[in-house]
Amino acid sequence: MHVPVNQVSSRGSVTFADLTQHCADHELVDRAESIHPKAHTTVRAYERVIRNRLLPKWGNRIAPGIEPLEVEVWLKDLKRERGFANPTLDKTRRVMSLVYRHGQRYGLIPRNQESNPMRFVRCRTTSGYEAMILTPEQAYAVLLNLQEPERTLTLLASGTGLRISECLGLQWQDVSFSEAMIRVRRTWTCGQVGVPKSKASKGPVPLHPLLAEFMLLWKQKTPYSKPGDWVFPSFRLEGKQPRVANMLVEDHLRPAAVKAGVLSSHRDIRGLLVDDDPRRFGFHNLRDSLASFLIRIRTDPKTVQTLLRHSDVKLTLQFYTHAVSRDRMVAAGKMLTAILSHAPDKNGLRAD
Repeated sequence: MHVPVNQVSSRGSVTFADLTQHCADHELVDRAESIHPKAHTTVRAYERVIRNRLLPKWGNRIAPGIEPLEVEVWLKDLKRERGFANPTLDKTRRVMSLVYRHGQRYGLIPRNQESNPMRFVRCRTTSGYEAMILTPEQAYAVLLNLQEPERTLTLLASGTGLRISECLGLQWQDVSFSEAMIRVRRTWTCGQVGVPKSKASKGPVPLHPLLAEFMLLWKQKTPYSKPGDWVFPSFRLEGKQPRVANMLVEDHLRPAAVKAGVLSSHRDIRGLLVDDDPRRFGFHNLRDSLASFLIRIRTDPKTVQTLLRHSDVKLTLQFYTHAVSRDRMVAAGKMLTAILSHAPDKNGLRAD
């Protein structure tokens, strides 16, 4: 009665759709039911890739018969025809590889290399995206164009490096004014409560007195100030759920950045500002800006890593060292100064 459905003799006829269904039933399930639990945001992302890209293209194909070069050509077509960036294509490749590895682990397809074409598929992973960094002056201008509680939320993200999902997942019991500490215990994404991204993400965050003043004033104003209440609740839902991140960006943060002149805009025939800036801008830019500022003022990288709660300091330096023009000018000038310092006088070597 416990013989596997897919017998060894039938493994050669297993379709890619068969593999994805088995993978979804065993890996893309509730964390409590899975042997290898994944965050619900990861599960939803994997499901979208499978449903929207993989199954329409490969679902009816015999899984071991798909050729690596076929997949590479398809990925290039996605980039050319749909404008997918390299990281998006790489995620697609990784999800497809997950499906194959799952099939081999469960014996649905042979465990030799030839039965898993993804072992030979090449895909670029680098992105041309450059994060938009705000100076403290620009961040202040944005804050001036926000009302409460969006102003306190933006200041919280700007001054602590908390991800927006972590900010929205805060309850008042997580904010200790006496200990000057914020504890990250949960996240709020895609309408669900989740767990922090990693073990390092669960680290406590310091609550500076300047930020604590804003947080305390908001606690005194909000009708939802009990220990188990959300710090940034949805008033439409009577405090039962936190606010929604993408709506906060669309309705508050991005318009404030337009009014502050951080994002480009134009005035329509009614004289209203219209956002016409093509750049991505959201709460994560505040996290980027904090890290870039701290590194620019020569803060110890280990301190920056701890504040941002990265698991590895290499990640901090790799993704958040955004040099500004002033820094590059100083760096370039050091060598020139060293060379020209040997001239006997200012006219000893001239540019003509």
